Amino acid sequence: MNFILHVMLNKTDPQIAKLIKQEESRQLNGLNLIASENYPSEAVREATASLLTTKYAEGYPGRRYYSGMEFIDQIEKLAIERAKKLFKAQYANVQPHSGSQANQAVYQALLKPGDRVLSMRRDCGGHLTHGTAINFSGQTYKFYFYGVDKRTGLIDFKQVASLAKKFKPKMIVCGASAYPRQIDFAKFSQIAKKVKAILVADVAHIAGFIVAGQHSQPFPYCDVVTTTTHKTLAGPRGGLILAKKQFGPAIDKAVFPGLQGGPFMHIIAAKAVCFKEAQTPAFKKYAKQIIKNTKALAESLKQEGLKLVSNGSDNHLVLIDLSRAGISGKQAQDFLEQANIFTNKNSIPYDRRPAADPSGLRLGAPALTSRGFKEKDFKIIGQLVADLLKNKDDKKVIIKTRKTVQRLTNNRKII
Repeated sequence: MNFILHVMLNKTDPQIAKLIKQEESRQLNGLNLIASENYPSEAVREATASLLTTKYAEGYPGRRYYSGMEFIDQIEKLAIERAKKLFKAQYANVQPHSGSQANQAVYQALLKPGDRVLSMRRDCGGHLTHGTAINFSGQTYKFYFYGVDKRTGLIDFKQVASLAKKFKPKMIVCGASAYPRQIDFAKFSQIAKKVKAILVADVAHIAGFIVAGQHSQPFPYCDVVTTTTHKTLAGPRGGLILAKKQFGPAIDKAVFPGLQGGPFMHIIAAKAVCFKEAQTPAFKKYAKQIIKNTKALAESLKQEGLKLVSNGSDNHLVLIDLSRAGISGKQAQDFLEQANIFTNKNSIPYDRRPAADPSGLRLGAPALTSRGFKEKDFKIIGQLVADLLKNKDDKKVIIKTRKTVQRLTNNRKII
């Protein structure tokens, strides 16, 4: 990685400059297997660090509350049009600061407090904002939850249909943060239509595969689609809302002035760059490589005797079931970190352990794919992870693994 020199930062605040350099070194010399993290291009990072960070732009193109908006409006319009083209959507709002805020805006636009919503259980792969009791979503709306088949680990569509018929929710949410398989938007659409529910897809984790043609398109099956831009889409950290045209006005009002003030124009510019990059043949090749790498990792872990939720993966992540391995997800995460392998603890379907110390470990391929890792590398990584988990009390294994990690990361740039 070409480290940023941080000339002025070193002069103004050497303490922060030192910590940033230490973090850069950690990332450069470690294996980042966190499924929700990725590395954007230099072009995206340049836009993120641009002078646009100084500009207030409350409102929307042509309807702002500040002057000096000629070029700002052009930037946001470009981002909107590129997003619509990329996702085959009729409407796009590029202002949400995050995926969580995108979801919050959709709920506020289309629901009233207390309205019924059907979504995926958190321990089956659903997100915090899909109705978890400690989150605003679970506190504001009445959520009911579907899960996955205990045998296959796949979404139980019979259960989805049964619950939809029983509770008649105003909204059904599909999409997940820890589901290793493709999502059948067409099936969800059939169920939603029968109960006249609005269908919302949260595709934060799989957006890159959708636009690259590796996963099915949510439109026209879904009414609204939310996503982040920094995971498999490899853009800046931020959120995005796409929808059928009739939902646009209500969503715009919910984002601004409902939930946010001034949008981050430097991030919107970076989103526009990322949307342009995602239209290229190179990006399609990249998305395919993520899936290839994930499958190689899954097969390697299975060959080493580890159990995977759903027995594999169709996307960028694998979820290891450690319920019978004598180690919790948190213990596994902490142990792997000692060897410079970074993952995250995660619940498995119908987990009996608490979310803070669950029975699963989630691994993902986007970040290392961005660094040029291929299938053969991920096979080795699977062996390293398995070896560490099987020898969790052996410091010699940690030392040996660190050396292998250093060899794998040598001459592997991040940008």
